[in-house]
Amino acid sequence: MAKPILFVTRELPAEAQQRLESLTSVEVRQHKSVSAISRHDLLRGVHDADGLLCMLSDKINEELLQACGKSLKVISTCSVGYDHVDTQKVKEHGLLLGYTPDVLTDATADTTVLLALMASRRAKEALDIVNSGQGGFSLSTGLGMQFTGKTLGIVGFGRIGCATAHRLAPFGFSRILYTASRPHEERARPLSALHVPLAQLLEESDLVCICCPLNQQTTNMFSREAFMKMKRTAILVNSARGAIVNQEDLLEALETGRIFAAGLDVTVPEPLPADHPLVRHPKCVVLPHIGSATEETRNAMANLAIDNALAGIFGKPLKAQVQQ
Repeated sequence: MAKPILFVTRELPAEAQQRLESLTSVEVRQHKSVSAISRHDLLRGVHDADGLLCMLSDKINEELLQACGKSLKVISTCSVGYDHVDTQKVKEHGLLLGYTPDVLTDATADTTVLLALMASRRAKEALDIVNSGQGGFSLSTGLGMQFTGKTLGIVGFGRIGCATAHRLAPFGFSRILYTASRPHEERARPLSALHVPLAQLLEESDLVCICCPLNQQTTNMFSREAFMKMKRTAILVNSARGAIVNQEDLLEALETGRIFAAGLDVTVPEPLPADHPLVRHPKCVVLPHIGSATEETRNAMANLAIDNALAGIFGKPLKAQVQQ
């Protein structure tokens, strides 16, 4: 009897890849590359698959689901976000959808803090000075902002937002504000964090960290209107999803001094072209979506994605399932 087919759209981190290659209960078909699979190869590769293990870069829509055929049982995305998946179509096709929450909380929160520190202390400009071999100690140039006595604003107070606040609190913030769809009193209590409307958070925060999911309500949440509410000394950090920030409006805010600086781990597209104005702007730090990029986290994500895929193929409960 033929084994079920698991199609994997990317090479996995070493530990998880070794596990994948040792599986005997399924036939593994894989785009064995660190680069994203082309749409053509993806549509061809999923044919007759029983399970699909995909990445954020893989658009899961009706076209793909039609290409899969009737054997597909489960889609397992190696990510905590699933805005690349048309969940309504997945539901209509009667498929299970797995994802990888929890395991990337710490790594992503760490990256958010990294961006906050780099942006606040103008690290990009400082590194450029070092790399150019020019400059030295100056008492009055290249001055950044410190966090002592300032107000921290967290947009989205889920696992990552809360972990980010806990990491940043010891830097001396006098107040922590957060905005979310509802108050999170138990999470907020140890931080003495206050649940406030977005407008108030923007007006009062010195550092604004975006940690919310991408959906219809948060797409373009940070546009010119939002930047006009922020302090001129404010710093914006986005480690969530690129489409939450209108990049043209962010560039304008930086160019006009509407805000002090920005740090981005996520953009539209990814990666941004090397000559993109935000990449070249001295007060904008751009990273290539490394939020979860640690050995521990990426292997944990991939192993959970494998677990979800195998469970769905063999009719068992998924360890982490998106409730549709």
